[in-house]
Amino acid sequence: MAAQFGRRLRKGATTTAVAAVAVAALSASGAPGASLVTESGDQQATGTTPPPDDSAATGNSPYYTDLPPLNTPNKPGTSTNLPVTGSTESGIPASILAAYKKAEGTVAGSDAACRLPWQLLAAIGKVESGQARGGRVDANGTTFSPILGPVLDGRGFAMIKDTDNGAYDGDSTHDRAVGPMQFIPSTWATWGQDGNGDGRKDPNNIYDAALAAGRYLCAGSRDLSLATDLDRAVLSYNHSDAYLRTVRSWFDYYKRGTHEIPDGTGAVPPGLGGGADRDSGSPSPSPSPSAPDKPKPSKPGGGGSTSPTPPTTPPTTPPSRTLAGVENAGTGTLTATAGDAFAERIKVRAKNSLGGPLAKVSVTFTIAGDTDAAFDGGKNAVTLLTGADGTVTAPVLKAGEKAGKFTVRAVATGRSLPPVTYTATVTARQADAIARTEDKALTAAPGAEFADTVEVKATYKGKIAAGVAVTATMITDAEKPAENDKGPYFKDADGKTVRTLTELKTGADGTLKLPKIYADDTAGTYKLRLTTEGGATVVIELKIEAPETPGTPEASETPGTPEASETPAASETPAA
Repeated sequence: MAAQFGRRLRKGATTTAVAAVAVAALSASGAPGASLVTESGDQQATGTTPPPDDSAATGNSPYYTDLPPLNTPNKPGTSTNLPVTGSTESGIPASILAAYKKAEGTVAGSDAACRLPWQLLAAIGKVESGQARGGRVDANGTTFSPILGPVLDGRGFAMIKDTDNGAYDGDSTHDRAVGPMQFIPSTWATWGQDGNGDGRKDPNNIYDAALAAGRYLCAGSRDLSLATDLDRAVLSYNHSDAYLRTVRSWFDYYKRGTHEIPDGTGAVPPGLGGGADRDSGSPSPSPSPSAPDKPKPSKPGGGGSTSPTPPTTPPTTPPSRTLAGVENAGTGTLTATAGDAFAERIKVRAKNSLGGPLAKVSVTFTIAGDTDAAFDGGKNAVTLLTGADGTVTAPVLKAGEKAGKFTVRAVATGRSLPPVTYTATVTARQADAIARTEDKALTAAPGAEFADTVEVKATYKGKIAAGVAVTATMITDAEKPAENDKGPYFKDADGKTVRTLTELKTGADGTLKLPKIYADDTAGTYKLRLTTEGGATVVIELKIEAPETPGTPEASETPGTPEASETPAASETPAA
C-alpha cells in the first residue's frame, strides 16, 4: 500500500523536516525506492543538494508526496515485459504512458547522448499532477480542464510575478504552474513544445508537456544515465532534496515495471478531485519545521494500495479562472457596401469573475439573419481562442450582394452564458456620377420607336461603379418633376406601357443599356431621368416629332384675262 505524507510538500523551512520523515519512512517500510539506488548501481548522494544549473521549471511549486505502493512489481528490465494488470495507483493511464514514450523517442532522435528514460518523465508526472489527474485527458491528450498550481505570491510559496499576462494561468498578477508537468509560464515560453503535431504548444496537453519536460531535463549536455546528471536535472525542475527523493522513488518503481490502465481510471491525488486546480489558490499555513505532515496510517487488512477518497466537496475554480462571460471589446459600427469587406472587425473579450481578462477561452462567432455575408473563407461560423489579454478578433467579414441588416453573435463555446450581439448593415453599391456614353440626339416619330439605344456609365470616386442600382423615369418638365403620363414610354414583360423602370443595374464595366423606348402620338420634347443608388442623376432629352415630308411647289398663277383695252371713247356724235 502507498506510504503517504499528506497531500503536498510545501517549500521553505519545511523541506528538510519533511524530507527526513520521508526517507525514514521509506527505509523502515522497505518500499521500493528506499535505497534510492540508480539503475547503474551508483548510490545517490543524500546529504548535499547540488547547485541547480537552471531556474526551476515549476517555480519550486508544491508537489504530491505520495510514495509508490509496497507491493512492487518484480519484473526484470525496464520498458518491456510490463505487468498486464495491477492497481490503479501503480499503473499509468494509456495516453499518459504513450506521451512519455513518444517524448523519449523524440528526444532520442535529436539528443541520443542525453539517454532520457520515459520512466523519469512518468516519475515527475506522478508527483506533479498524479499523471494528469489519473489520465483525465481527451483524445488529443489535453486535460479536460487546466491543472493549475497555487498562486506564487510569496505566501507560503515562492514569489513570482506575472510573466505571461495570464495567458496560460489566468492570473495577470502572479504566475502559477500549469499543466500535467507543472511548468511556470516563463519556463514554458522558452521550453514549450508541440508534441502531438497539432501546431500548438499547450502546457495542458500531455504530449506537449512531456516533450517539453524531456527537452528541459536534457539541457546542458546532460547524460541522464549518470546519477549526478539525473539528480541535477530533477533538481532543476524543483530545487528540493525531498522532491528529488520522491521523484527517485517513483523512478525506481517504474523501472521495475508498471502497467497500462485506461485513461481516466488512475488514482487522483488527494485534493485534486475533479476540479481544475492543484490548489485553491489560497494556500493553507505552511507547516512548522518541527511538525511535518504525518504519514497516513495504512488501511487495516491491506496488501494493496487504495485510491484516496475524493473530497466530498470538489474544489472550486478560483475567480481568476472562472469565466463570467464575454463582452464587446470596442467593435465599431459595422457597415459595408455590397460586395466589399467590412472595415471594422468584431472583437470580444472574455472576463473572469473578478472582471479581469481570461485567456484561452473558446469563442464562437455566428452570422444570423437573411444575408449572404460571410467570414473570410466563406464560413458563417468560426471558433477561436482568446489571447493573453482575453480578447479575440473574428476574421474579416465580407458583405454579399444582398443589402440590408443582419446579426453576428459571439458566445463562449459550449457555455450557457449571454452572447454579445452585433448588428451589421450592407448598403447597395453606389455611384456618385452617371452620364451618357454618347451625345447623339434621340428622336422618334409619333407612334414609332426610338431607333437609338440609350446607354449610360456610372462611376464612384472616378472608378467604375459596377452593380449599381439605377431607376429610369420619364418625367414632366414641371418645377417639381413627376412621372409623365404622355410622351415616350417603355414596355413591361406583358407589353404594357410603363414610364418608370426599377431593378436596373450597371454591368461589370459600369455601363447600362436601357430597353427600347417607344413614342406615343403626342409630339413634343420630353425628359428621361436616370438616378443611381448614391444619388447621381442624369437627365436625357427625347423628342417626338413628325418627319419632314417632301415640299409641294407653289401654285402657278391662274392665267389672267387680258386687260381690257381702253374702250374707245364713244365716237362723238357728229354735230347736227
